[in-house]
Amino acid sequence: MNCRVATTSSSRSAASATGLTSWRQWVEPWYLAYALLGAAIAGLAPILLPLTVSRIGNAADVGLVMAAFNLGGLTAPAWGGLADRHRVHRGLLAGGLFVVTIGLVAFAFTTASTVWLVLALLISIGAAGSSTVANLFVVEAHPQAEWDERIGWLQTFYGGGQVGGLLLAGALSQIDLRLGLIVAAGLTALAVLPGWLTTRTPPGGLTTKPVLLHPARHGEWAMGSPQRLFHHLSREAVRQLKPALLSPFGLFLVVWLIGFAGAAAVFSLYPVIMQQAFGVAPGISSLAFAIAAGLGLTLYSPAGHWSERFGASRVLKIGLGLRLIAFLGLSALGLANIEGQGGLALSGFALVVLAWSLLSVSGTAMTARLSPVGEGAGMGIFNAATAVAGVVGAVLGGWVAGRWGYHAVSGLAAVGSALGLLLAFIARPMQSDKG
Repeated sequence: MNCRVATTSSSRSAASATGLTSWRQWVEPWYLAYALLGAAIAGLAPILLPLTVSRIGNAADVGLVMAAFNLGGLTAPAWGGLADRHRVHRGLLAGGLFVVTIGLVAFAFTTASTVWLVLALLISIGAAGSSTVANLFVVEAHPQAEWDERIGWLQTFYGGGQVGGLLLAGALSQIDLRLGLIVAAGLTALAVLPGWLTTRTPPGGLTTKPVLLHPARHGEWAMGSPQRLFHHLSREAVRQLKPALLSPFGLFLVVWLIGFAGAAAVFSLYPVIMQQAFGVAPGISSLAFAIAAGLGLTLYSPAGHWSERFGASRVLKIGLGLRLIAFLGLSALGLANIEGQGGLALSGFALVVLAWSLLSVSGTAMTARLSPVGEGAGMGIFNAATAVAGVVGAVLGGWVAGRWGYHAVSGLAAVGSALGLLLAFIARPMQSDKG
């Protein structure tokens, strides 16, 4: 699809000219639906799903289920095309939320591994269907000068939902996992109301789609965010994939895929790793994740400033370096049996979460700079690579945990971060951040 860029500076200047400075000018009632979706999909589900599976299944089962949970992001092109061709934005939003609700309820009462896989995929597909149209409600219903502020607030609602969901997961995981999944289903069911009653499908589609260079302002489940699913791997991007992969952009994607896949192994199994390898109860690990995710929200603006001042590739390397240090520390803790290792493990994981802000901003900037097939197509390839890395990381993480124990997953993540960082230094075409 063809693209055009909505710049931050033009949006801010237009906002200043019109005098629209209150946040209420940029927020609409249907944002509540995405906050509730963020709470369920980015907050509750990533904690409750692996814990539920681990109670009955083995480590490999946990990895496969979480891989299926990440796989739905790759269906975004189908939902985006459906919305554009048939003008069913409103139906996709409400229908996707309903599918997520059914999937979560069914998951709560299932003990078969095959059914787990199907339901996890169903949940992720439903979330992708709802999230894909999020930015379309903005860019097809409002002038370009307002996109920056509106989408920024949309991301804020989704990120806030994630933090709230993590806090809720911490409390419910101590009571009853089944109840937690039912509560998550209740949140998405509740989201149907503002999603259906306060939205209206835009009357006509744009002839070109804007490039929205807003990094996902929340935790690691990047493919669940509205912004990530707006850019997907289109047919045009597929046709241009070979020359793109043979360019410096391809080198960057290799760095990103390897580094992200290693980290995804830990994120997919996070509550089980903390419980089995470090003796941290799910309630405490969820609370720690929520605090780290909330602090990470404050780093996006500084990360953007650092990328402009020092170069996106340097910020990317710093993010990978921080993760390497954190994963090496977690690996050492997993091998040792020292008093107070739970607190040290949570501190190490918090560093991993905080580094995501640097990686998300720099990765988005690197994609815009290096893509030889246009920014929109490049973002689609970048997000598809992120989804694939999430799936691969979850599968590998489950396999490693089943073979060598949950403490070994941190070692896998350290290897991925180290290889990604090494390639980032070796790949000379990535060194220049200008031009």
